[in-house]
Amino acid sequence: MATINVRELQSPIRQRYKADPNSAQIILKVRSAQTNLGDPLHCAVVPVATPDVRWRSGAHAGVGGAGDVPCSGDLLLGALAACQETTIRMVAANMGIELASLEIEIEADWDARGTLAMGDYPIGLTAIRCTTRVTVPQDVKGERAERLLRSAEKYCVVLNTLRNGVPVESTFSLQ
Repeated sequence: MATINVRELQSPIRQRYKADPNSAQIILKVRSAQTNLGDPLHCAVVPVATPDVRWRSGAHAGVGGAGDVPCSGDLLLGALAACQETTIRMVAANMGIELASLEIEIEADWDARGTLAMGDYPIGLTAIRCTTRVTVPQDVKGERAERLLRSAEKYCVVLNTLRNGVPVESTFSLQ
């Protein structure tokens, strides 16, 4: 059973958002970290909210990378897996559901020829598949687990961002 009372934790936050709806508008920021610019295969990024954390990344082996760190596609899929798992855990805690097991597996299709400018091939992932397995004790018919998964799917931020799309502005400048 969850050791944190999520409802109690979120209650003052919900009250604040009701009293001041603008306070619910949050800007997430990530910055590149200074790394060796002589190494074209590796980089690192830092979430501004937790500056002591560094995510190392690099080019995928399929485009010449060393394969020693996650590529940016791995980080994207990792963000989806993390969001789904956290959402399921929080929804379960809110519903008073004990989880006996939780496993999330995500895979994506990617044709590296697009990234390598080898012709008219797509650049980016072309499909993502998520498999989530949850075991809820004493839920023989799976009714509580079904409710849990429907709610978790509805409230997963990264899943819904990927499914619905979002405008992305990109500015490149020389200095």
